[in-house]
Amino acid sequence: MSDSFENAVNVLTQAKKAVALTGAGISVESGIPPFRGKGGLWEKIDPMKYAHIDAFLEDPKTVWDVLIKNMKTVLDKAHPNAAHTGLADLEQLGILQTVITQNVDGLHQRAGNRDVIEFHGSFARMHCQSCDWAIETAQVDLSEIPPRCGCGGFLRPDCIFFGELIPHEALFRSQQVSAACDVMLVIGTSATVQPAASMPFIARDNGAVVIEINPEPTSLTQRISHLPLMGAAGTILPRLVGTIRQRLATP
Repeated sequence: MSDSFENAVNVLTQAKKAVALTGAGISVESGIPPFRGKGGLWEKIDPMKYAHIDAFLEDPKTVWDVLIKNMKTVLDKAHPNAAHTGLADLEQLGILQTVITQNVDGLHQRAGNRDVIEFHGSFARMHCQSCDWAIETAQVDLSEIPPRCGCGGFLRPDCIFFGELIPHEALFRSQQVSAACDVMLVIGTSATVQPAASMPFIARDNGAVVIEINPEPTSLTQRISHLPLMGAAGTILPRLVGTIRQRLATP
């Protein structure tokens, strides 16, 4: 057992307001490919052509055919993995307070986390572009592309497109909980895309211990992370939870 792992167990066992920042890497083990990086979706399609709000408004059928329909198929089959359930377990233990996620898959909520800030919205829900009528993505009928609301408007995911702003409430609350936490877990993200990338810096500047869980070193590893744990989140988080439970059960 590495010193970093043992130190992470000690820090988390004593934490009262831990916060997790998660990215695409935590959901890869659920069969959801990342958007960026090697093998990412943006290597296959041009995001400015198919994931920009202007592209959707101009040609919703093409955006649905190329991007949204395929995303729905992938997410309909996805289930929380051991990393997601590990974070839910940390919340149940009274250690983890909030999850800030850059993901749009809704897997944290399905795993059991109750306070999840969805930085980029959620693909688990859709609404009408015209009247705002809402529906769960799993219930959307794909017999017509693009699917329409009863008012005739096109349905769109609740996640933000390129060209749209991060929801103000999500940004404000993320900054707030990052400044107030005593530990920040950075999981499955290199934290290079702003403004989400600033959260580990906010946490560290306000005295939090930053624990990084990633398969390989990132730009955070040497500069920001106090305790880097290199490996698969689905392996490391259950080990952390199991060890913390043993520690808490010891008189």
